[in-house]
Amino acid sequence: MAKNSSKNPEKHILVIRLSAMGDVAMTVPVLRTFRATYPDVKITVLTRKFFEPIFCDIENVEVYHADVTGRHKGIFGLNRLFNELQKLNINAVADLHNVLRSNVLKTMFSLKGIKVVQIDKGRAEKKALTRSQNKVFKQLKTTHQRYADVFDSLEYPIDLDAHQFPEKKRLSPNIVSLTQNSTKKWLGIAPFAQYESKTYPLELMVEVIEQLDKDDQFEIFLFGGGKREMDILNNIGSKYNNVVNVAGKLPFEDELKLIGNLDAMLSMDSGNAHLAAMYGVPTITLWGVTHPFTGFMPFGQPFERAILPNLTKYDLIPTSIYGNKVPPGYEKVMHTIKPKTVVEAINNL
Repeated sequence: MAKNSSKNPEKHILVIRLSAMGDVAMTVPVLRTFRATYPDVKITVLTRKFFEPIFCDIENVEVYHADVTGRHKGIFGLNRLFNELQKLNINAVADLHNVLRSNVLKTMFSLKGIKVVQIDKGRAEKKALTRSQNKVFKQLKTTHQRYADVFDSLEYPIDLDAHQFPEKKRLSPNIVSLTQNSTKKWLGIAPFAQYESKTYPLELMVEVIEQLDKDDQFEIFLFGGGKREMDILNNIGSKYNNVVNVAGKLPFEDELKLIGNLDAMLSMDSGNAHLAAMYGVPTITLWGVTHPFTGFMPFGQPFERAILPNLTKYDLIPTSIYGNKVPPGYEKVMHTIKPKTVVEAINNL
């Protein structure tokens, strides 16, 4: 009987996306659409334990924790991880990361006859978009569509236009205590990014917050992480009536629920933009040396919600995909985005 039943094994896809937070968040609309299209196919996401709450609203999706700094570290750790994953009866792998670790796992699964499809990151066209000479300045395929293409290659085509956002999550007591059930519009502001080159100057962001606080229309929630950012946000929050620092005040799961209940989010080209967009929250993004053409525009957000620096003056933008390459003279590109422009964009929403 066991041999006969193995001819029709349960369809079970392993999805690999280990980091970073924004890239992990961008998988959510894709996986939601997949689940709606193929409800009988089981999905297991291999990612960091911290990211598990990101997937909590997707039915029949389980998360397997990759402990890449501990028991799954190095080649022996990856072999241990592979042996653990084998017990889940995986019969296809969607590698949405395509890095050294996932390449090692790809080899292991392939040797067992399991089909693995990896994301095409479009490195050549991204290089053409970011180079200074003979730049090919055009919109590239979105990261969301690149993820969807992986499932297409596994013979599970999905249409992201059919995606549906979930209902808003009920607020936890922690969130109610923090927000005081404010009846004003709830605006999230995430003023930080991995690189300074795509972080709006703090003094200009304070001008934005000051004007919005003065208008008295919004309850403003500040998002960030790490001690330095928390100290800065605590300092800003203490100066205004309608501003609350969220950083360090809520567990990640509650922070996501709060983000999902916002009326709007203002973010850099960073993870918080993608967290807000995965809930359908109108999201305004501020861009520095990167650009939406690279394919990292938050899901479902119109291009008009991207506020760009002066591209006539700084015509080499985008200078990099992630913001880690800044040509001489491009250190202050975001100073060309005026606080008044940002405030108007928020009010127009």
